Formats: sequence, C-alpha cells, structure tokens
Amino acid sequence: MSDVTDTLDRPADDASVDLDALYRDSGIAEMLAGMDRELVGLTPVKTRVREIAALLLVERARRTLGLRAEPPSLHMCFTGNPGTGKTTMARRMAALLHGLGYIRRDHVVSVTRDDLVGQYIGHTAPKTKEVLKRAMGGVLFIDEAYYLYRPENERDYGQEAIEILLQVMEDNRDDLVVILAGYRDRMDVFFKSNPGMASRIAHHVDFPDYQSDELLEIARLMVAGMQYRLAPEAERAMGDYITQRMAQPRFANARSIRNALDRARLRQANRLFEARGTAIGTRELLTITEEDIRKSRVFTQ
Repeated sequence: MSDVTDTLDRPADDASVDLDALYRDSGIAEMLAGMDRELVGLTPVKTRVREIAALLLVERARRTLGLRAEPPSLHMCFTGNPGTGKTTMARRMAALLHGLGYIRRDHVVSVTRDDLVGQYIGHTAPKTKEVLKRAMGGVLFIDEAYYLYRPENERDYGQEAIEILLQVMEDNRDDLVVILAGYRDRMDVFFKSNPGMASRIAHHVDFPDYQSDELLEIARLMVAGMQYRLAPEAERAMGDYITQRMAQPRFANARSIRNALDRARLRQANRLFEARGTAIGTRELLTITEEDIRKSRVFTQ
C-alpha cells in the first residue's frame, strides 16, 4: 500500500516545464537587461543577482510540477564603501523578487539604527515593530546595520531591536527579505558578535569600488539623466577631477560624482545668471563647460 501511495504522490518522471517561458513571463529578463544597461561596473554583484534569479526560477519550476519547493532563505548582506550602489541594488532586488513571486510588493523600506532603536525602556519594541509592519511583504534595507550593536554601552537598546529582527526574519522569511548593509570589516565584527544574525543571512554580496573609467561613465549617465551634457573639454576635465578626487579623503564613489555634478550645475547657473541681458538658448542651458568643472576646489586647492 505504501508503495502505491508513494507512486501516486510522486510527480511523473516525464512531466516537464518550459523554463524559458517562465523566465519570459516573470519579466525578470528585462529587469536583468536594465541592470546591465543602467548600472555601470559591479560585475561580481550582477553575477550574484543572476545566480539568485536562477535559483528562484528553478524553485518556481519545481512548484509548477508539484515538487517540494522549500522557500529559500533570501536575507542578504551587502558590504562595500559608500556610493557603490548598495541601496540602488536593494531596489532592483525587490523588483526581481516581486517579479518572481517571492515577495508580495515591489517595496523597499530603508532605515538606520535611529529608526529602530529607542531612547528609553519600552521605546525600542514599538519602533522596531512599526518598521517591520511597514516593510512586510517587501524588503527591509538596514544601512550601517552594525550600529545596532553597541556592547560598550550597557544601557543601549540595540540588542532588543536585534532580537525582534531575528524572530521576524525566521518566522516571516516567506513574507519579508531583510538586507543588512555597511562596511565589510564592521559587518564581520557585527556577525561575530551576533551569531544568530549571521546564521540567518544566506547571501553575502560585496560591492567593489568603482574604477576611474567606470566613474566617468557614471558621470555621463548622470548628466544625461539630468538633461544636461558635458562639453568635450568638460568631459576631459571631469576625468581629471575623478583622478584627483579618488586620492582625497572621504571619497564616496558614485555619491561623490553626483555631488560634483550638482556643484558644476550650480556654477553653470551662476555663470549664466551673471551673463544675463542677452537671450539664452537651449544649447547654453544644456551644456556644462570645462570652466564649470575646473572651478572645483579639487583643482584650486
């Protein structure tokens, strides 16, 4: 009798599923193409994203054929320096997971310690639970997550927030993906001090710093996205700016490039304003010149 039951419960060996059709219907083909098209560099990160997408697609195929498909743990840790795309990739990951049906909403709640940890007894639990309630069904992104743990302060309430997170990450892992982010060395210390958290993180993704040519390409994309353009001399000046800025303190990769372009736009606006009295054409309004770049303190100091 047992043999007959096992045979009835087991899917037929000749059953099949069109994996390519699942891939197309999920919409993730365009998501992955958009990731390649719109995000410069990050080759190892994109590779890991594709690996996760493949795992989830195969799990969906297993469910389609009636095979057991235990929901995989999708909690992640993104490590890297500021401005390397961690927050951006968290949004992309949410869209990917939603497209594959592993979260209910294409939704990211981004928080830091201050959003989770209270100032007095009884304050932390409601704050943490409110954040989790907002994030449920989507992705919770905790930036600089190591600040949750402050062992040097006996009256710190960060450990309470960690305990609540651990419970929800285990009990609701089919309805919430938690992504921790921060510097790699500090996250390593955090995990050593919190083995329960380390055991719940299935995917560790390291974000490399950008190279100078990648940062120049990022600058081009940012300028185009703002509906500006760099004059040829300005583009060369931007390349010089990147080389010098990378050697200075507090360099934050793509974030520093965006700040530099915002200041270049400010200088362009003041240059045009000072020349008022004549009509200004579209070309002038669109173009950032070499002067707008080279007036940066990076060159003048």
